[in-house]
Amino acid sequence: MDTYFPFAGHYAQSLEGPPCPAAHEPPARYRTAFHWSERHLQCLWFDPRYRPKAFQLAGNETLTVLDPGEWNVEAGPDFINATLLIQPGERRIRGDVEVHVRPADWDAHRHRAAPAYANVIAHVTWFTGPPAKTLPAATHSLTLADPISARPDLSLDDIDLKAYPHAVLPGTLRPCSAFLKDDPDRAKAILRMAGHYRLREKASRILARLDQSGDRQQVFYEEVMTALGYKNNQAPFRALARLIPAAALREASREDAFACLLGTARLLPQPDVAPDEESRKFIRTLWDVWWKQSGDTLPEDVPWCLHNIRPHNAPVRRIATAAALFSNARDLPGDLEHLINRHPAEWFSHVARYFENASEWPFWNQRLAFTSAPDPARQQTLLGGNRIAAILLNVILPFMVAENRFPQHAVNHLPPEDLSSPMRLTALHLFGRDHNPSAIYADNGLLQQGLLQIYVDFCLNAQPDCADCRLCATLRNAE
Repeated sequence: MDTYFPFAGHYAQSLEGPPCPAAHEPPARYRTAFHWSERHLQCLWFDPRYRPKAFQLAGNETLTVLDPGEWNVEAGPDFINATLLIQPGERRIRGDVEVHVRPADWDAHRHRAAPAYANVIAHVTWFTGPPAKTLPAATHSLTLADPISARPDLSLDDIDLKAYPHAVLPGTLRPCSAFLKDDPDRAKAILRMAGHYRLREKASRILARLDQSGDRQQVFYEEVMTALGYKNNQAPFRALARLIPAAALREASREDAFACLLGTARLLPQPDVAPDEESRKFIRTLWDVWWKQSGDTLPEDVPWCLHNIRPHNAPVRRIATAAALFSNARDLPGDLEHLINRHPAEWFSHVARYFENASEWPFWNQRLAFTSAPDPARQQTLLGGNRIAAILLNVILPFMVAENRFPQHAVNHLPPEDLSSPMRLTALHLFGRDHNPSAIYADNGLLQQGLLQIYVDFCLNAQPDCADCRLCATLRNAE
């Protein structure tokens, strides 16, 4: 995989640079048994929507979390001042919490010898197993794998790592900008390394999923569905993809696939919401199909986000896109593989045109929603260029790299996405307020991926002056 991303290793070295106050243990590479990061587990612990309601202890005792603690972005345990309740007996304990993938990681990181860990009351891990050898006797060992795996509606892949712990990024000039704002070539080199690292990690995660599943069509389908869910509806789209697998859509017509997906998603409307007869007739046809094959629906505790979403990103339109892409025996991975073996400067335009043609649907091209009147003069594509670029970067590229089918030359010709808030904030810190995005990263998907990776690894936990940031230390040492 390093042949695709030769600069990823250089970026990884910056993550293992000189120690700094911000707690930043080297990230574990994706594995088949556990293809997520320790940060995913921190989010599970921190967010009550994901955290198990109770943990079973020895002696028929039960532990519940009254307060997960404050997310610590400095040296020491991951969470401080947590409050836990042990029953029976209504016994409350207060202290710190450390999160690892495996119980033995406590020993590997030598936490027992660090005074900052003296008040740890809970060691939270994904895997079960014997407690760490140096774990204090009064510390409770809690495991996440079984309770999280028992929830079909929850996938760690859907957790938005950038949303935690809601750190407020400093707005003043950052030290790293002194090294980069007047040196665009160096700035691009840093972003390229970080972009290679990010894409390599994506491909490693997909490879782990393929090893686990063995069903490449289903893995590809689930990943595309998650990308169609955008940031607000990833979890319900992934859950929907598991309830209605790719094999169930492959031999169906586009309309039958749409009815099945909409009905399962609990999003099939009543005909009376439509403003015109064409829409009412179409909805009645979908209901006829759904009544004949109706089965399980998404659980009520897998909610759709339907508010504050651009009409183009509405779940019904995205489900229509999925129905168009995965019905009628279409081999999406195979078709895309042939298209990508084009000239580097042209291949994405061929991919974009393929997606646009595959999702062509006259009904949806003339209206944004079932409740919209048709407007033949204003064509509304189901998939725009930026969403196609996002699917390419988050699904197609890592999927084909994992299978060693992606042309190496294409990595340096990736299309740009919309500039997100994390991208803009990170660029502000790296290059200063008066930099020109078009001259550095605005039209380059690889460099934008680098901005996102630097945001997660460094800027997300930025301290007021960033004086001890590992990235700054790496830039300083390279002078």
